[in-house]
Amino acid sequence: MESPASGSPSIGNPAQNGLGNIQGGWLEMSNVNIVDELVDMIVGQRAYEVNSKAITTADQMLQTANEVKR
Repeated sequence: MESPASGSPSIGNPAQNGLGNIQGGWLEMSNVNIVDELVDMIVGQRAYEVNSKAITTADQMLQTANEVKR
């Protein structure tokens, strides 16, 4: 179904007018290395966790400073 993101459909026969060819019985090879992606996801998660703890600590320090001021 056409959507604003997809644009208009290209209708035609495979392997004609610049359309791709269909080959049955073939396995598509992915260009994604799952191990690298998982490692990158873990690194990103750890960085988010560290940043979250730093913000929490800064918030607690500001709260303590505010209480001392009173």
